[in-house]
Amino acid sequence: MDTFNWGIIGLGRIAHKFAADLAKTPGAKLTAVASRDMDRSTEFARQYGASHCYGAYEDIIQCPDLDAVYIATPNNLHRENTLFCLAHQIPVLCEKPFSINIHEARQMVQEARTQQTFLMEAFWTRFLPTTQKMLQLIAEGQIGEILGVKADFGFKPPFEPEGRLFNPELGGGALLDIGVYPLFLSTLVLGMPTEVTAKAYIGSTGVDEDTAIILRHQNGALSHLHTTIRMGTKSEAFIYGETGTIHFHSRFHEMTSMSLLREGKRPEFFQFNQEVHGYTFEAQEVMRCVSAGLTESPGLELDYTLARMELLDEIRRQIGLSFPMENVE
Repeated sequence: MDTFNWGIIGLGRIAHKFAADLAKTPGAKLTAVASRDMDRSTEFARQYGASHCYGAYEDIIQCPDLDAVYIATPNNLHRENTLFCLAHQIPVLCEKPFSINIHEARQMVQEARTQQTFLMEAFWTRFLPTTQKMLQLIAEGQIGEILGVKADFGFKPPFEPEGRLFNPELGGGALLDIGVYPLFLSTLVLGMPTEVTAKAYIGSTGVDEDTAIILRHQNGALSHLHTTIRMGTKSEAFIYGETGTIHFHSRFHEMTSMSLLREGKRPEFFQFNQEVHGYTFEAQEVMRCVSAGLTESPGLELDYTLARMELLDEIRRQIGLSFPMENVE
């Protein structure tokens, strides 16, 4: 297809970044947007040149030209929004975390497979050039067998009890918002853990504000992971190998620069200057897969997403974090 027509459901901060990147993505066009606020939808469409705008999320299915929809609503709405798109066989890129829990995630994946329609979690870091370079260095044996991962991600936002980060009704907390980044890096290079240990500080609204995680992996390697919205941290990451280390500089999830450190050799520095926020690369992956008739990405398979959702559930069990909507399943 010459032009790939995108829709966006949920028009918050991350949707603006995605829309800005689509404008710089060859072959991509933002065609439709949907919000619960028609004025916001109209303004967003005007700003990014979308020809269709809707005042209800589900109304986006009325758009006749959609090739895929990007879901950027709060965590608690991911399942609902994904399911109504898939029911109409509209391919979906769903923002992370994929869902609130593994129960929801399985429903989403089952519907995609039943409808034979493309579905992918929007874990944009998977497709960044820095990630590709990291995987190349590991595959080449530049650091030998991986012995461990250390990663942190923390910042201190304004305390807004009703906002997305602190509100349990919206699936808030550090773990699901930013803790997914250290977990993703760890499981990408070491696979799913065989043991999990997690501790957390639960704040006044009932969500985790500071969580520490240790994972033991199949080869005995350990991952030391930290996520917090109580304090600012350096937000960097290290992949330790037998013969060297890959160091992702702050902020590691954006992965714009990294170093290869090896004993007895000068450090090698890699800089990735990009004119986009980073969402272009995941959009291109969706476009490539859908155009090829694939129903999931070979680089980010749905079974891998399900395994990470199970891991998140186990961490939440250990730290005593649950959400109101889970009590009515």
